Amino acid sequence: MDESGGSGRPQSDGAEDLRPHGTDGSQEPARPVDTAREPTRPADAAGGPGRPADPADAPARPRQDGADTPPADPRGPEGPPPHPEPRPRTSFTKAPPEEPPAEPRRPRAASGGPTGKGGPVPPKAQKGPGGGLLMGRPFGVPVYVAPSWFLVAALITWVFGDQLDRVLPELGGARYLVSLFFAVAFYASVLVHELAHTVAALRFKLPVRRIQLQFFGGVSEIEKESETPGREFVLAFVGPLLSLVLAGVFYAGMQAVEPGTVPGVLLAGLMISNLIVAVFNLLPGLPLDGGRMLRAVVWKITGKPMSGTVAAAWVGRALAISVLIGLPLLNQSGALGGDAQDIGGMDTVTDALLAAILAAIIWTGAGNSLRMARLREHLPELRARTLTRRAVPVETDTPLSEALRRANDAGARALVVVDADGDPMSVVREAAIVSVPQHRRPWVSVGGLAQDITEGMRISAELAGEELLDTLRATPATEYLVVEESGEIYGVLSAADVERAFVKAMARPS
Repeated sequence: MDESGGSGRPQSDGAEDLRPHGTDGSQEPARPVDTAREPTRPADAAGGPGRPADPADAPARPRQDGADTPPADPRGPEGPPPHPEPRPRTSFTKAPPEEPPAEPRRPRAASGGPTGKGGPVPPKAQKGPGGGLLMGRPFGVPVYVAPSWFLVAALITWVFGDQLDRVLPELGGARYLVSLFFAVAFYASVLVHELAHTVAALRFKLPVRRIQLQFFGGVSEIEKESETPGREFVLAFVGPLLSLVLAGVFYAGMQAVEPGTVPGVLLAGLMISNLIVAVFNLLPGLPLDGGRMLRAVVWKITGKPMSGTVAAAWVGRALAISVLIGLPLLNQSGALGGDAQDIGGMDTVTDALLAAILAAIIWTGAGNSLRMARLREHLPELRARTLTRRAVPVETDTPLSEALRRANDAGARALVVVDADGDPMSVVREAAIVSVPQHRRPWVSVGGLAQDITEGMRISAELAGEELLDTLRATPATEYLVVEESGEIYGVLSAADVERAFVKAMARPS
């Protein structure tokens, strides 16, 4: 029972701000449907509502002898009455799209690869279940290779091949085959890095949607946030840790082979690349793994995950600026192990371009982390109980005009078709109601406009936040039947209402 002492069903004014918009974009409350001019037959012996006669069965003019032929529609050939009253607008004034509205995407946490393209992904940026070429399902998690990876593999093959030409000139054209093997082995190391995040997430019972290898590394799409800062720290740290372990393994392999040979050069390159991956990911800024570790520390100190996200995101933005300015300067000075370069050469342009790409990835990831943190902060406001429309039960053969009259009298905005025992069978779709012209509604039954209620379309009124979004995502539909724990009908939840509330929550400042 609700606080007002009523029957526990949603009140007619509980979702005024979420009612369908009029054609001018303004919001308006439900208004009654005028059924005064809709011809109906006398009520049957059972006392139910009279079913209107279809005008196709009636002559063009009404008979004058008082026979039981149904009267003609006053809007027929005789024309409207001399002074017709204006027809009030119904609450179903705007037809929703025929397809189900875009479903609010649930937030995902993502652990980044070598360049830190991780962090939570905003709803609009999320991709479908694919995302490239499926390579396998280790631990039951699909691994995809994005098309952009092939571009990077070609770039690595070309750059590493030129380096091999200086170290092993006797290879000739075969150096590019060796370089291609190095590119594949390097991304296999990145996959191990991401699998470390995945295994830790599964150990903490956090679902992992997929792993994707892409342009500058990889990403593990973890579908829920860690429950504690300690788990968040471990989940972020295991990736760089595995990269350090791989660097040590490749270093040990170097000791077992002759230097200056193909195996020696490959092992040296893999050792250095994994060391760079580990160090880069340990930098303390989102969306890098080090940023998630910093977030966990601030979360532990303050007790607020949002504070940790804000701190780590702003450090990530400062890191992006540092990479943009500092990486080209370090390369030109030879501080990263190469020869000093003259400013203005082709190498300078390449370094600047690489720095700009890395900085853009880090800056964007930090911004995404802030947006997703704000989303999670507002997610609890999405409650099925407050978004549900009040509904009236009708039988399957009830004329649509009569059903709408009952709904408007009760201040309801949805219709549920029930059987003789009052058990719900289907939900009348709003799009189907709007598609029926006014003059046809007396001769159309609600049963032909309803969608059968499947198990996934029956949801609890207690659902809220991410759990509510997960439930709707599992069974896409335009309307859902909302029930109390006792099984009593609470109302109908429209996916369009949830989407509008989702957008409003994202628009509000934290």
